[in-house]
Amino acid sequence: MSSRIVRRADLDLWSESLGDPTDPALLLLAGDTACSRSWPEPLVQRFVAAGHRVIRFDHRDTGRSTWREFSEHPYTFDDMAADAVAVLDDWQVERAHVVGFGMGGGIAQLLALDHGARVRTLILSNCFALGVDFFANWERALTGEPTPDGLPTPDRRLVELLTGPAYSEEGIRRMLAGDFYDEAELRDAASIARAHAGRPDTRPAHPHSEVRVGLDGRGPHLPAITTPTLVIQGARDPINPPPHGRRLADRIPGARLVEIDGMGHSLPAAVHRDFAAAILEHTGGDHPRRPPSRT
Repeated sequence: MSSRIVRRADLDLWSESLGDPTDPALLLLAGDTACSRSWPEPLVQRFVAAGHRVIRFDHRDTGRSTWREFSEHPYTFDDMAADAVAVLDDWQVERAHVVGFGMGGGIAQLLALDHGARVRTLILSNCFALGVDFFANWERALTGEPTPDGLPTPDRRLVELLTGPAYSEEGIRRMLAGDFYDEAELRDAASIARAHAGRPDTRPAHPHSEVRVGLDGRGPHLPAITTPTLVIQGARDPINPPPHGRRLADRIPGARLVEIDGMGHSLPAAVHRDFAAAILEHTGGDHPRRPPSRT
């Protein structure tokens, strides 16, 4: 493993590369407010063992990357997609398999649209399709107003836990975990993220109402994606519940959908085998060099 700081304008992006540098690169894009450590090490090692060079990095305002007040240094999702390109450039990776989870899936869609030559295959997990009014749907979850496209809103109970006076980290973790809640595992994951960042909380990192710029109006462009695409849907995802994955797969020509039973909006150990198998089948990384590490 090696790590480095990628300098982009006046911004530092912490990144690392794992595995053989000559193997096909797999770029991992974390979800909202999450740093690189939201990709659990045992899952990452599955990808390495299957013959991939894994590259992951801390989004701006997370982990060891630059943290700044958003009001003084605003940015858009287009900027976050350009961050990912800068990371690939710095590691001298011309093309990569790109895996985006949650918000990272929105960034990955922009990469495929605006930087398609850099994307070898595309994997979009637990995310909404560009063009879905995701941010207004958070409000609709509370008011009960129907969505314009008929897709479900995020689970109202989760929105209330996140935004209301009854804020509860434990309650949020339980809902995000789907059928696979393991308090000890989640506690360890939070500890790893805190130790990596050197600070306790990344929750306010990406203010939705501002960072949304860059996604609006891009929905009609999705049929232009020609990159081989896999969509992974967590059957118990409370943020982008089914059939969001189906809608996304239907918008991208030739995209394939895999739904994982019991999976919420997180990556617990219980889903690693099925999650990794779906991705490795898509990327062709199915020739293990060594068994994945076990923790």
